[in-house]
Amino acid sequence: MPETTPRLAADTVAFADPPTLGRTPAVTVPRTRTLRTVLVRAVRSSVALVAFLALWEAAPRLGLTDPVFLPPFTVVLQALAGQVASGELAEHLGASLGRAGVGFAIALGIAIPVGVAIGWYRQAAELLNPILELFRNTAALALLPVFILVLGIGETSKIAIVAFACTFPVLLTTIAGVRTVDPLLVKSARSLGLSSVRLFWHVVLPSAVPTIFTGIRMAGAASILVLIAAEMVGARAGLGYLITYTQFNFQIPQMYAGILVIALTGVTINALLLGLERHFSRWRVPA
Repeated sequence: MPETTPRLAADTVAFADPPTLGRTPAVTVPRTRTLRTVLVRAVRSSVALVAFLALWEAAPRLGLTDPVFLPPFTVVLQALAGQVASGELAEHLGASLGRAGVGFAIALGIAIPVGVAIGWYRQAAELLNPILELFRNTAALALLPVFILVLGIGETSKIAIVAFACTFPVLLTTIAGVRTVDPLLVKSARSLGLSSVRLFWHVVLPSAVPTIFTGIRMAGAASILVLIAAEMVGARAGLGYLITYTQFNFQIPQMYAGILVIALTGVTINALLLGLERHFSRWRVPA
């Protein structure tokens, strides 16, 4: 008996050792494994793009397509470098981005407040829904002749068509974002005594931001696409004018270079808007 008691005490102490209770062992990921994962993801995401560019380069050189109408990718890059060196690309790109930026800003200034009003106030929804349903199903390019007749062939009509095309994606997603706020959040905020202004500013608007930014990103893409079509009619500068001018003068590599710049511009705008969305949605818990 005297010998077993100390053993039991020692066993009990070892079993109930506080440092080992309720702790999850820390898992450390080696830095090399993290870098390897990033490289694998980068390779996977670029496989399709690299294959497309390789096919573009090989098809004209192998005689699968006519190199006059579809020059190799390296020839297009050479034409693009020439446009950059001469300053021609900067002039046309600056003109397009200026028009798109102004129209996009006008659309945000109109769509977000109106969308919030329609989504939050029933009277505003009943008043504005008929006109909204009428214009939301009308293609922006179908109204381009109307904008040109009313506003002229200058800068005003081009900015107006961009603003019209960008308004409805932002407007519809703003309405959806405000209407789909979690009712429990609203009830909890009201039970804490928040005023209507603070409730909207601290609860409704942050909850609707991800949905609103979906429409903003759609509008960013629409601003470039619609503007390019508008610049093909009666413009003297811009990416749309550049494509039309090079086509008429049979400068095919320069035409493809302009198309490539449009694609890169759209990707860049989408990346910038995605970064803004992440900045304003930092409160969200990542999945």
